[in-house]
Amino acid sequence: MSQSNVIRILIAEDHPLLGQALTMFLQCEPDMTVIGCAGDGREALELFHQHQPDVTLMDLQMPKMEGADAIAAICGKFKQARILVLTNFEGEEYIYRGLRAGAKGYILKKAEPKELLDAIRTVHQGKNYIPPNIAAKLAERMGKEELSTRELEVLRLIAKGKNNQQISSTLNIAESTVRFHANNIFGKLNVSDRTQALVTALNRGIVRL
Repeated sequence: MSQSNVIRILIAEDHPLLGQALTMFLQCEPDMTVIGCAGDGREALELFHQHQPDVTLMDLQMPKMEGADAIAAICGKFKQARILVLTNFEGEEYIYRGLRAGAKGYILKKAEPKELLDAIRTVHQGKNYIPPNIAAKLAERMGKEELSTRELEVLRLIAKGKNNQQISSTLNIAESTVRFHANNIFGKLNVSDRTQALVTALNRGIVRL
């Protein structure tokens, strides 16, 4: 196979063993070659600028710069970038953020090896790769009301175990305003208290502990 037909792949994965395993696996395919493996989001951005690969496999939880932020930065400069999210996270908010940032596909690390190869080839052809289970979660997310920036700030402080008084002090707002935002959060998440809000937010990928 000529070099012009080989898919040049950049891997962004912060676990070295998994990055090496992916490299060895993909190098066995005659139409694929790995041109670099980044261990964090910033390095992924730098290597993309340097090599401009055909397809990038991007994990979402990365040190220094999160995967979704790296995707947005790459796609903001390289409009034709073809990025495939490869992650353990299947919460609807993760899916939404990854695809909104500019990724062309989303696949879980627990997928079968053949599915990963199919996803890479599909994205390389300029098509989107979104499995039915991911598409269903994305559709569910799109039908829900989005939390405001301030509500996200309050929710993240709730996740850190802060009470209303502490949140009020941290954000420099009145406790009544904190309660107002908390009630809005409960309504949008369809829950009745802080514990349910936290569980729902964690399951959906809105916050992380």
